[in-house]
Amino acid sequence: MKDGGRLAAAIEVLDEIENRHRPAQVALKDWGNQHRFAGSGDRTAIGNLVFDVLRHKASLSARLRSTTNRHLVLGVYALVWGKGMEQLDTVLETDRHAPEPLSDQEKGLFSGQATSNIAAHAAADVPEWLWPSFVTCFGDKAVAEGKALATRAPVDLRANLLKSNREKLLDKLSHVDAAACDVAETGLRIVPKPGALRMPHVQAEEGYRKGWFELQDEASQIVAALSGAKPGAQVLDFCAGGGGKTLAMAGAMQNKGQIYAFDADRLRLAPIHERLQRAGVRNVQVRDPAATNLTDLEGSMDLVFTDAPCTGTGVWRRRPDSKWRLTEKAVQDRIEDQRSVLGRAAQYVKPGGRLVYVTCSVLPEENTDQIDWFLRQQPEFQSVSAAEAWTAAYPGKKAPTYINDRGDILLTPGSTDTDGFFCALLERRA
Repeated sequence: MKDGGRLAAAIEVLDEIENRHRPAQVALKDWGNQHRFAGSGDRTAIGNLVFDVLRHKASLSARLRSTTNRHLVLGVYALVWGKGMEQLDTVLETDRHAPEPLSDQEKGLFSGQATSNIAAHAAADVPEWLWPSFVTCFGDKAVAEGKALATRAPVDLRANLLKSNREKLLDKLSHVDAAACDVAETGLRIVPKPGALRMPHVQAEEGYRKGWFELQDEASQIVAALSGAKPGAQVLDFCAGGGGKTLAMAGAMQNKGQIYAFDADRLRLAPIHERLQRAGVRNVQVRDPAATNLTDLEGSMDLVFTDAPCTGTGVWRRRPDSKWRLTEKAVQDRIEDQRSVLGRAAQYVKPGGRLVYVTCSVLPEENTDQIDWFLRQQPEFQSVSAAEAWTAAYPGKKAPTYINDRGDILLTPGSTDTDGFFCALLERRA
């Protein structure tokens, strides 16, 4: 396919997403299944167009004074990808599979320049109803943080120290331009490619098949390290999901001690079994929510790690369609879920033990406000400074920008060049 056909396909997919309220990945997969002639490069380019429209939807709509998918796709191509109007006109006029050429009226839309008159929430590509939360969290940095959440995400890897190390992997993955992450000592990064270019398929690498590394954003690696999981400890990963942080903590514990991996959603937990085997992890016991309860663990855990269900506002770079599907009710539902998780997780912490609360959200309602609520409800717990844990885990590394008086940490694309993650540490009084 040429660029014109790719532009037309992206418009078609976005119309499908909008009209049938479908997740972007599902709509793209279905389009690919229905158009087998499209090669992998075509599917990548179309996906990049679709996701970049979703990333920049509000700012592009304000700049072009139009919300049609046709204008947004052409705007991404000409303005975000930097192809320019001359190349766009050539594509539209010479490719018979391209969308219709721009009318004179449409050309007027594209001739406008970016302006400071765009509303702050639109410039930041944040839903208007969520903007007060961003301002509360980030103050005068809110627009910059919103823009950072509208960029493409890198591919981050975690070296599995049970089987390999970062230096070995940097050599093995030099052909995909992997470099060391700035903070996480186990982290490697492949920076995002521009325009229609495809990111490397690292799951096809020998090192992935042999368990030398896992895909895991640097922020996720950092919060696992801040938990302080030590060899020999008794750990409950209460919202383990697919096991990314379980695996990271198992590596830090050198396969010594015991991690109990649990998730209320059996389907989310399913991938963990294959991942544990591939990584050579032997100190994890997976607790099936349909077949067991956790009463035997009550009051006995050195560490309970809770990666709580959340809105995912911190991972908008990877799931840009989710920002436009998010509702006020969904936020309230997540707040109730988080309080339930915190209340249940607390019962497993032994006196002197630690409870770690993590979300991949940047909203204060899901983060600092929840810790305030928990400490009011559970006076037997006290806060522990995650900032001090950072200094212990990463001596000499610059502290994160967003640290509150309690020492809770917020990582963001704009401040730490990672996904958005919140981390608070709590301790049951001995």
